[in-house]
Order: sequence, then C-alpha cells, then structure tokens
Amino acid sequence: MNQPKLDTSPKVSDEVRRTTCYMCACRCGINVHMKDGKVAYIEGNRDHPVNRGVLCAKGSAGIMQVNAPSRLRAPLKRVGPRGSGEFEEISWDEALEMATGWLKPLRDNAPEKLAFFTGRDQSQSFTGWWAQQFGTPNFAAHGGFCSVNMAAAGIYTMGGAFWEFGQPDWDHTKLFILFGVAEDHDSNPIKMGIGKIKARGARVVGVNPIRTGYNAVADDWLGITPGTDGLLILSLVHELLKAGKIDLDYLARYTNAPVLMNSDPRSDEYGLFLRDEQGRELVIDRGTGQPTPFDQPGVRPDLAGTHRHAGVTHRPVFHLLAERYLDERYAPEAVAEETGIKPQKIRALAHEIARVAFDEAVTLDREWTDFRGETHKTMTGRPVSFHAMRGISAHSNGFQTARALHVLQILIGAVETPGGMRFKPPYPKPATAHPKPHCGVTPGAPLDGPHLGYVQGPDDLCLKDDGTAARIDKAYTWENPMSAHGLMHMVISNAHAGDPYKIDTLFMYMANVSWNSSMNTGGVMKMLTDTDENGDYVIPHLIYSDAYSSEMVAYADLVLPDTTYLERHDCISLLDRPICEADAAADAIRWPVVAPDRDVRGFQSALLDLGARMGLPGMVDDDGAPKYADYADYIVNHERKPGIGPLAGWRTGGDGRGAPNPDQMQRYIDNGGFWVGHIPEDAAYYKPWNAAYQDWAVELGLYDSPQPYLFQLYVEPLRRFQLAAEGHGDRQPPDHLREQIKTTLDPLPIWYPPFEDGHADPVEYPVHALTQRPMAMYHSWGTQNAWLRQLHGVNPLYLPTKLWQAHGFEDGDWAQVSSVHGTITVPVAHMAALNENTVWTWNAIGKRKGAWALDENAPEARKGFLLNHLIHELLPARGDGMRWSNSDPVTGQAAWFDLRVKIEKVPAPDQAQPAYPPIKSPVGQGPETLAWKVGK
Repeated sequence: MNQPKLDTSPKVSDEVRRTTCYMCACRCGINVHMKDGKVAYIEGNRDHPVNRGVLCAKGSAGIMQVNAPSRLRAPLKRVGPRGSGEFEEISWDEALEMATGWLKPLRDNAPEKLAFFTGRDQSQSFTGWWAQQFGTPNFAAHGGFCSVNMAAAGIYTMGGAFWEFGQPDWDHTKLFILFGVAEDHDSNPIKMGIGKIKARGARVVGVNPIRTGYNAVADDWLGITPGTDGLLILSLVHELLKAGKIDLDYLARYTNAPVLMNSDPRSDEYGLFLRDEQGRELVIDRGTGQPTPFDQPGVRPDLAGTHRHAGVTHRPVFHLLAERYLDERYAPEAVAEETGIKPQKIRALAHEIARVAFDEAVTLDREWTDFRGETHKTMTGRPVSFHAMRGISAHSNGFQTARALHVLQILIGAVETPGGMRFKPPYPKPATAHPKPHCGVTPGAPLDGPHLGYVQGPDDLCLKDDGTAARIDKAYTWENPMSAHGLMHMVISNAHAGDPYKIDTLFMYMANVSWNSSMNTGGVMKMLTDTDENGDYVIPHLIYSDAYSSEMVAYADLVLPDTTYLERHDCISLLDRPICEADAAADAIRWPVVAPDRDVRGFQSALLDLGARMGLPGMVDDDGAPKYADYADYIVNHERKPGIGPLAGWRTGGDGRGAPNPDQMQRYIDNGGFWVGHIPEDAAYYKPWNAAYQDWAVELGLYDSPQPYLFQLYVEPLRRFQLAAEGHGDRQPPDHLREQIKTTLDPLPIWYPPFEDGHADPVEYPVHALTQRPMAMYHSWGTQNAWLRQLHGVNPLYLPTKLWQAHGFEDGDWAQVSSVHGTITVPVAHMAALNENTVWTWNAIGKRKGAWALDENAPEARKGFLLNHLIHELLPARGDGMRWSNSDPVTGQAAWFDLRVKIEKVPAPDQAQPAYPPIKSPVGQGPETLAWKVGK
C-alpha cells in the first residue's frame, strides 16, 4: 500500500510566552506560541481567571493584528494639507521635540489649551495622571460615548455596575436576564457563564430589539422598542410591588429605603435626608421608635416609621418609592404599546422573577458578621441575575434606565447575595468614596486634583467664576452635571466653535474620531480641516497616536506610532480597569513577547519621555533627569501613594500594599502575566456590609479604612440639583436648563421618551436605527484583520419582515436611509428576529478608501458603511433658538441609539453612499493576498 506519510503531531512552537489578549476588552489570558522567533499560534491560557483557556476568533486572529500591513512604521510629520494623508517620516527625537515645542508654552502659560483625550485604551489611570501633572482640566477617555450611563448609574445607586464592576453569580443563579447586551463586551466570560447555567437548567431571557448572539441562545426573547427598556423595567417593578414580591428585610438592612427624608415642599431641604451632627443618615429604629444613625450597632431600621422634626414630617424613602411605582401608569397595559411588549409577556416575566427569587432562594451555610456587629449563620440570596450594557446605556434616558434596572435587582435582594449580581474588586465602593472632579488650573503647575469623579451636588461642578464651563467638553456643567467619564464626542465640535474657549493642541490616542468613533462623521472631518480668516487651522495643532494607519491618522499634524499589543508593556491595574472576578482580586500585564520590527514605541513610554522633556512633576528626578526609563519601569516603581502602585502582586513584603519590587515584572511573566488574590469564603458575599470583606479590602489596599454604606434607591445628589433648579442655593443653573434638570434629574428612577423623538418628527422618521458590534470584531482595529475580514467583509442594513415586505425589498436590493441629519445608501438584508420598527447593522466595518492599507476597491470601502453619517452631536432645531445636545442630560452620554430614520428602496449604486475621496496612506497599500506561516 502506498499511503501518504502524515505528521500527526507537528512541532507547533519552540517556546510559549504567556500574556494578555487585546483583541477586545475581555483581557483574556493567552499562550503565544513562538517558532523561529515569530508568533506561530495563539491559544487560551487555561490557568487564567478570566477565560480559563477559552479563546474566541478575535483572540486567535491576533497573529494577523501583529503582522497587519496597516501598521505604522515611524513617527510622521504632516507635509500636505490636513486630511490628505501626506506625511514624511521623522526621528523620535524630532517628533518629541516638535510636540514639546507645542506643549511646553501651553503648560507654562495656559495648560487648559491642551485637550488630551484617549480612546479604547486600558491605561486611563496613567494617562489621567499624566494630564493632571501637565495641568490641563481637559482629559477623559472614551466612556462618554460608550457606557458611562451604566457605570455612573451603578456607582451612584449601589457602588458598582456590570461587566468590569460586577458579574452574575454563575454558580448559583437560576434566571439570567440580559438587557441591551451585544456580543462584544465580556464575550468569553458571558459565553462560558451562559453555557454553565444552561447546563444545569437555568433560564436565560434576552431583552433586545435584535436577536443575535446571546439573545439567540436565550430561552425567551423580548424584542423591545429601542429606548423603552426603562419603561419595561419600571413596569416589572410595579408588578413586583403589587404582588408584594420584594425583599423587605434586605431593603431595611442594606438600602436607604428606611432613611428619613424631608417631605415638606415649602422647605429649602425638601427631598433631602435627615442626618445627625456627624452627617449620618437617620432611620427609625423599630426597637426604640426613635431616629437613629443607619449604622448604629443593633439598630433595626423601620420601613414605615415617620418622624416630625422642627415642624417638618420626615418619611422613609420606601414610602415615596411605593407611591410612585404602584401608580397604574406603570401597569403592563399602560406600557405595552410604547415598549412593543404585550402585557401578558410583561406579567409573565415579573412572575418568573418573583417565583425564582422567592420560591427558589439559595442559602449557603456560611457565617458572617455585618457592619452593625450582627452575626448571621447563613447567607441567603435570590438566584436572579441581570446583565446590561450599551443597548440601554446609549440613549438620552440611559442613566435613569440603568438606575431603574439596578433598583429592580435591589428590590428583590439580588445584589451581593448568592445567585444574584456580585461585585468585583476594587468594587463595591460608594460614590462618596470616589474623588470629585477638579478643574483648578495654575500655569506651570499640576491640576488641583483628578479630572474625573462623582459630584455630590452643584458645588462640585466644573464651572469658572463667571459660570461658564471649565472643561472644553463641558463635562460637569448644568448641561450634564454627572458626566463621570467626560464627553469625548463633544471635544472637536466645542474646540472648533471656541465654546467655551479656544484650544491650541488636540492630543488623542487610539480614538478614530474622524470616522467610526464620531457622531457627525462628515462634520468632524470638516471641523478638523477648517481654517480661520488668516488661513490657519481653527484647531492649530493635532497630535495623534495609533498603531495603525486609521482614518484619523490623516488628520494629524504629528503622528506618534504605537506598538501592537504583543510588542508592548501594559498594565491592567486595580487602579484602573482590572481583571477581577467576584471571588478574587486580580490584575495583569502585557509584555513584549516579540520585538517591534519598525521604529515604533509604546504610547505610554513615549508619553513619559514627552513628560520628562517638559519637566513634569513625577516624571523627572530632583536633577531634572527622567525618572522612568519607560512604561515598564513606571509600572514597577511608580507609587500613587505610599505602598500602592499600578500592580498589586508580588510587592515587597507581600501582595496589595508594599514598596516597589524590582523583580515584580518578571514574577508576573513567570506566573502567566497575571496575579490573583482570593477573597476569604466568609467575605465573598454581602461585600458592602460584610465586616470580613471590608477588613480584607483594607489589608489589600483597596480601601484606606472600612467603608460600609447603604444602596441608594433614592440618589440624594440628584435631588440637590433639582433644588437648585427650583431656585434654592447660591449656585444656580441657567434658566433654559431649569425644567430639564427638574424633570430628568429625579432621585428615583423615571422614564421619559428619547430626546430625538421630540426633535425628529416620528411620523416622517418612524423607524429606529441601531448599530452593534459583531462577536468576531471589536472597534475598527479588528475590522482590518486579514482573518476576521473573511467573517465580516461587508455589512448590510438588516430590516424586519414588516418593513421588508412593506417596501417590496428582495435579496440584493439597496435602500436610501435618511435621518434629520443626513442620508446614506446601503445594501439591505431581511431578518425576522428583529423589533418590527427597528433596523440595524454591524458597526465599524465600513472603511474610508485609502485607510488601513486596504485596496480602494475592498468590500469594506465599497459596500461597507456607517450609520454614523446619520447621527449628529446636536439634536435637530426645534424652534426655541437652542441647539440641544444629543446626549443624556445627566451624564452627557452620547445618545447613539436614539436615532430615527426613514427608508426607501432605490436602484443599486456602484458603491455605498456617502463615498469620500480616498486618503493617501503613509504605509501604502498591503499585498493582494496576506498569508502568515512560521517555520517549515
């Protein structure tokens, strides 16, 4: 027999180097197989706490990211007009000296004229520190157009939120409900978790206008009308209250439901809490019938007791909550038409939540002691868990919708109890434990404190003495007082308008704001290239850093080329956005498993060099020499305060707190790129109130002292803003914002229609339009990946059956889609599992010709498209002389998903519209075919 000889066990690699993936924000552990000094294969690290060996298509395709033809090769200086893509390569010394020449005079004279904003990076603790040392108030990252509503609503309500802040109790939950979750966020852990709970018979419910991904494997799907999730949630609250299916003991012990509140409308403190001399909230003690501090040992808070003090009756928060949500306006019949969910479906979901929470309660035989000194023999929980993300966040009512969801899970006692939602260290921590935002500028000196934080009332706003905004993005102003992540999407338009003031230099990192990370894409490109009456650019200098030749590179004056993620040091830090699990604190690193073959540097290292050249505090020693050799040196030796640095593992003397350890980086590398510190078993649940957890968190360095707190069903800081709008206090809002503040900054969750509904005629624009990211891609850097492009090279606009048939569409047809702001012409496809008045597409697949080293005739450039061309940072004019922001009025979150459109069938064009002229790429065009094979 002449059989072929097959090597069934080929040599895959010479060496395995373990690090952290960067193909999305999961931060999974990966084993990078090396052969002949090159990357041969990437697989999941089975020891890693995040993914336990699971790896998705994105992670495996990291090889093609590291070898992408679009990688930048050297620093670039613009030699043609902005937007042309015409550059010349220069040395790093020349590049950093050019940047220093622009920035040093600003630092010495007007630091606020630097606007420094970063995109989807994972080093915001470091970049924020750099900006603070520079002295500019104008720093933030991408959160303002991503999911700040989810984060801020969670922290103000309960001291944490979903994803990086918390996760379902996968071991005990019996009902898992997702709201507005696409496939890009936390994908491997959620996939693993859903598989785990379905294997033991737990039910999964998806609430989303679009049935893909997680929603496609759900046992039940509610195809909700976009922007109405909050109304559905409050209807569920109504049904649970009406049935008495809430956890009264949990509410009395651990929330501000029993806290006494001023109920006299004539009082200057109407709606504020009654407190003692130390500022502690007061409750009625059931034992004594007297007002008592909530944290007093032995107190048993009363949910019903009232108190008369100084002629004012104080009622518990629970009274107000019950009165509001028992109102029949939240009955299923009252909300069915707007939500698109039938009343019987709403009642069935409420019944299922109640049944699982109370009839299938989970009890663990674990003794624990609470913050009042009471010892409990067991831990009992409600095995209902929720998860939500951008789908409910990116609306102009997103903050209150997210608050409503948090209140729902608190009412049934399903937060930090077995089977419910669990916090991940360094959370939980109340909003009051976070810094407040700072904006005090002193030429030649650092800013007076951190840029971002959590305001507690009007006195904490970032306003100048004349009442105008201190920040270029107008974060922390009356327009959006609780903008905890800044408003990156407003920076360019505000800078272009000189409102609230002119800037000199826009410095951005990994933020593709001239394309898919932009509202009003065409307008932004024009703003970046506009000149004044003297022929000078309206925004004089633009420095940009990226690893790839993205659309944004073409608009820079100076480009600082970043490394790819396998060529760099990174720190996934407890100071920032760590990889913790509910049972453990954890952080991680990336390290250069391969050396760059180009003249590029990790952005953080370049930033340290730039800071040292300007003599920024903390970046130079007493002699003015650079304090850190590079970012790796910073990671190991920087201390944010004594004993606390970027990494918690293997510090001198132990984990958590301790002096820098020169061997720390190697210890991480030897351990697979991560460190884990497990939470003691008796501290694993009830974290905000568990004395053992509080002590463990102090020991690790997460807290300076124990800080138990109550969940805030009623958020008092919101009421303080309402009081100001009602005319109380010294700091007053402008008159045109008073009604908006009184209406939308309600201390109990409310629902109101998305703002675009009131600006764009819903009769003329009857269709909702959404984007979401596919599981195989993440932002624009993944959509140029040679392997992943084979999965998603084009993106049709998906239409539901009702619209498909009404317009007579057939396979291969195209549609013109119009909003108040613009028009696109795109290919369409039919999808039955879709809300009947909603269309959607994948985000970031469409590319501008000339970018990403792609052929100008690549499908992404001819058939791929963006919905961004239909969106604007401002709402349509409504005849009042004002242009209102297209954002949430509480946080400033970009309201991407409020978009309304109309659709008509049109003849197929030769390419999707609008089609912008090609830009010249500094790296040219990649080869026609791209293969990667290592060794023989």
